[in-house]
Amino acid sequence: MPLRRIAAAIPLFCLISLGLSSCAIQRVISRRGGSAAQPLITTDKATLAAIVARNYNLVRDFSATADMTPVMGSAEKNKITEYKDFRAYLYFRGPADIRILGLYPAIRGTAFDMVSNGMDFKLHIPYKSLFVVGKNDIAERAENKLENLRPQHLLDALLVRPLSNPDRILMENFTDEEDAFYILNEVQEDGGGQLLLKRAIWFNRLNLSVARQLIFDSAGDILSDARYDQWRYFDNAPFAKHIEINRPQDEYGVVIDVVKMDINKGVAAEKFVLNQPEGTTLRVVGQAPAPAPPRPAFAPPPRKKK
Repeated sequence: MPLRRIAAAIPLFCLISLGLSSCAIQRVISRRGGSAAQPLITTDKATLAAIVARNYNLVRDFSATADMTPVMGSAEKNKITEYKDFRAYLYFRGPADIRILGLYPAIRGTAFDMVSNGMDFKLHIPYKSLFVVGKNDIAERAENKLENLRPQHLLDALLVRPLSNPDRILMENFTDEEDAFYILNEVQEDGGGQLLLKRAIWFNRLNLSVARQLIFDSAGDILSDARYDQWRYFDNAPFAKHIEINRPQDEYGVVIDVVKMDINKGVAAEKFVLNQPEGTTLRVVGQAPAPAPPRPAFAPPPRKKK
């Protein structure tokens, strides 16, 4: 794996343990480089919200080829497993169908295959002969972090969804000697009338491109931290070529580098069909495994009569 890619992947987990002095945080977010002459864009929250909505609505479907580097584990637990680069094929069809197929380098055998319709997911891990199905929400996290992968989680980072309520958006200007960002903080109300932070979307003030998206849970802890770089136009729609996704609670991260992208050219329905392969073990997330059959009672052999 190129050293640049390793250096980009490891800091994803350093972020959740600031006390580890060995973790040098490297951010994808653009720096101004100390150039005071470089002009900054001034705008308002309505314009930024419109940029998010426009970019999202421009993409009805896509087929992409990418290099993907998963990183499993937690810096807090001092257990991080780095995987080699996978060649990945990603398919999306709005509003929520997503399929991600990962192949091992060199041999191109299937490392993982997963699909989601927005509510349910299926995950095939061939080397474990395992087929996992269930809801997208993780109720109980698996010890094997690869089983915590959810295609919907990656889709939420790949496509930044529009902000739902303009009245629940707070705008922040985060500009200093090195960085220049606008941040839209999206809040929502819980059942008790309390306001909770839902998302934070960062915009680079040099060009108003999305630089980062944070998604929070009800306690204000980070569910997803996605960072974006190298925005390009593919078929007249903007898409980031380099994306770093960190899921600290699920203890995995993914670095995605887009190699090829086709947008709005149609994706066949069969791309989103994933059936359980013969010979694999079915695991239903959220459902207790079937109890083992009772062992037969031991009966000593009859004694021979003398």
